Amino acid sequence: MHFGKPCVAGIRIPVQSVSELLGDGLTFEEIIQDYYPGLTVEDIRACMRYAIAFVAAEEIHPAVAGS
Repeated sequence: MHFGKPCVAGIRIPVQSVSELLGDGLTFEEIIQDYYPGLTVEDIRACMRYAIAFVAAEEIHPAVAGS
């Protein structure tokens, strides 16, 4: 954890930061080369798996009309 945010295991790089770079369209190689040379491709895949698991576990409670 880094400021309460999940990080890549053994490295203080937040999963959110890696996810945002992926969302901006950067490739794994660009993220490693330009931002986080300490990461591996497997670290980035682990970030993706974490994000997918987090969203999959999220409960959605639809609002009831008129309440």
